[in-house]
Amino acid sequence: MRAYAPGSVTSMFAPAEDGSHGVSFATADGVVADVRRATSTTVTLDGDPTSFEPVELACEALDVDARVGLTAEVPVGRGFGASGAATLATVLAADAEWDLGHEREELVEVAARADIEAGTGLGDVYVQESGGLLWNVGEGRQRRERTDELSYISYGDVATAEVLADDAALQRAATAADEAFPRFDPDASLAELFDLSWEFARETDLVTDRVREAVERVQDADGAATMAMVGETVVASAPDALDRRTRITPDGARLLD
Repeated sequence: MRAYAPGSVTSMFAPAEDGSHGVSFATADGVVADVRRATSTTVTLDGDPTSFEPVELACEALDVDARVGLTAEVPVGRGFGASGAATLATVLAADAEWDLGHEREELVEVAARADIEAGTGLGDVYVQESGGLLWNVGEGRQRRERTDELSYISYGDVATAEVLADDAALQRAATAADEAFPRFDPDASLAELFDLSWEFARETDLVTDRVREAVERVQDADGAATMAMVGETVVASAPDALDRRTRITPDGARLLD
């Protein structure tokens, strides 16, 4: 069986007792998982064998041995929630392949726990399950169905696990979120959301020189851009501002077969 899950970009986040709070949106470009029965679990990414811990943990939680072939339309390890998308697509396909009969909510929780346990995400799976703009700024998870076009450029990997293990970095994010979250408006334009997110990003001290330079180039052209959390990736509100185009998708993860 095959399943697809959209990518996701988190523009602001803060650690919380239940994982994290923040603002994220799903991207039309995502990850496809082709799941087949096997004698032991193996994973390939774009045809190459790889160790993909959250996918392996999710298969273990479902008590299945699978050959998982992942095809990524988004950069992996660069702030597009690829690990969460891969894991969510895998559990949806595995449930169908083995006819396990789990409710969708159960499968989402399996994927989310695996992503968190692996240290590769804090909540990407939830926006990938629902699509659209998703946020929790302390008052529970909420959603808007949006389809804004945008563009992005990605330079390199940022180890999410290292950021999540850095208490100082998490404290800076929490402090920045205290300033940004009360000003968040889900009905604002994408440019306004990115301007607010860029203020947040600068306060986290996670911004690299290449990210700063790219954002400033967009701003010099009267655009708005910000950093994807957590990756050396810049997203811009204009579809022609940066190298690659995508859009916010209102559609969540789904089976393809």
